[in-house]
Amino acid sequence: MARYRDAKCRLCRREGQKLFLKGDRCYRDSCAVEKRNFPPGQHGRGHRPKTVGYGVQLREKQKVRRIYGVLEKQFSNYFSKAEKKKGITGENLLIMLECRIDNVVCRLGFAPSRDRARQLVAHGHILINGCKVNIPSAQVKAGDVITLREKSTKNQQVLDSVGSVGGRGGMPAWLELDAEGLKGTVLALPKREDVLMPIDEQLIVELYSK
Repeated sequence: MARYRDAKCRLCRREGQKLFLKGDRCYRDSCAVEKRNFPPGQHGRGHRPKTVGYGVQLREKQKVRRIYGVLEKQFSNYFSKAEKKKGITGENLLIMLECRIDNVVCRLGFAPSRDRARQLVAHGHILINGCKVNIPSAQVKAGDVITLREKSTKNQQVLDSVGSVGGRGGMPAWLELDAEGLKGTVLALPKREDVLMPIDEQLIVELYSK
């Protein structure tokens, strides 16, 4: 399974903002963006070139890719599907990314980061409506119930993550968590205002429209 394997804090520093790729560490003073808020590399500290036009659009696309842990080809496929759907293309794109099961597992608090959530899903720890799912890109629907495999309900890392979910921004309005039963419910599909990260999806639309 292809995925980014290098240091994740470098990605946040490259974008100049927190992408929340390392879970609880991103909320502490040890966050790399707090300590070294300049691009990685030997010239990063003294040189941050001004980006305009295409560069701004590219950086926005790369930022969203990195937030959700999606590869270039996958992202392009998401955009193609978003274009074909009714509604606003940029919003369709973000809603599909939010509805990935690895993102939902992270937002419910079963894992502190999307990367850890992706691992939980890939290793078969997550059930949707009682059926095992091991594809991190699987899409959830309104009414779906997300639970853990019985053996996984005793996983201390999962329990610790659920216990600290309040410190990571709380629960989005479109999801509901039963912390004691370790059960999450998709109340509705997310809306644009439910995506709290500073994303300008119109820049991505403009980039792919060229």
